Amino acid sequence: MIIVTGATGKLGRRTVERLLERVPADRVGVSVRDPRKAKDLADRGVRVRQGNFDEPASLTHSFEGAEQLLLVSLDRTGQECVTGHRAAIDAAVQAGAGRILYTSQTGAAHDSRFQACRDHAQTEDLLRATGLPWTALRNGFYASSALQFLEPARHTGDIALPVDGPVAWTGHDDLAEATAVILTEGVRFDGPTPPLTGPAALDFDAVAEIASQTAGRPFTRTVVPDDAFREQVLAHGAPAPIADLMLSIFTAARHAEFTAVDPTLAELIGREPTAFRTQLERAWAE
Repeated sequence: MIIVTGATGKLGRRTVERLLERVPADRVGVSVRDPRKAKDLADRGVRVRQGNFDEPASLTHSFEGAEQLLLVSLDRTGQECVTGHRAAIDAAVQAGAGRILYTSQTGAAHDSRFQACRDHAQTEDLLRATGLPWTALRNGFYASSALQFLEPARHTGDIALPVDGPVAWTGHDDLAEATAVILTEGVRFDGPTPPLTGPAALDFDAVAEIASQTAGRPFTRTVVPDDAFREQVLAHGAPAPIADLMLSIFTAARHAEFTAVDPTLAELIGREPTAFRTQLERAWAE
């Protein structure tokens, strides 16, 4: 039995779909906050149980029988994030899980300038302390984040963002496929994996060139001072912690925290990971 948390989210849902291409549905279970959102999976024979990271007892029940548990990192930051992960890890131990796989990130480190990477490092410490077999999937930075940063530029033609650095933007679909391979094909990584990244690290100067070629019109790259960027984010209604989190992505990038490019993802999925250009073309075509 393979149990997946966050199975109605971007990465979790894609991973479940890839798993169902490889194993019978009765070998797959999902732990979701709202089982109604996973009704279609239940109709296909997937075991659906309610699991709330704020209610540890529900997680223990949801993880019952897990030979492998895929813990998809929470969409939270700081202590709230780590506390939720701790609850899930404790529940997995109590449920007798054979192995825990966790969606960490390239650049995970206690001294990272990006809060999420510090959260990942703390969660990896918790996994290490369980004594269970565990794998931290060091996923490349999601390309969807770059696409969100580009959205205003679709209308203005100007990519106005803080100073950045090269980032190996990586697609959810490729990461989901690799995760399913690791879960089903006997591929074992003990502890952190090598970086699971797209084929190239790009800064937003390079992204501007790609956008120009994709759209057939010029895009400029304007550097916005950090303080001005933060004020813009606040002016759009984001709370201060979110503004700080967004700014820290650029701070970490300019200090080369996300530059790693590694062949492991390509080896797992048996092909070159999707280039950022292709992901941009698909997103803008939609």
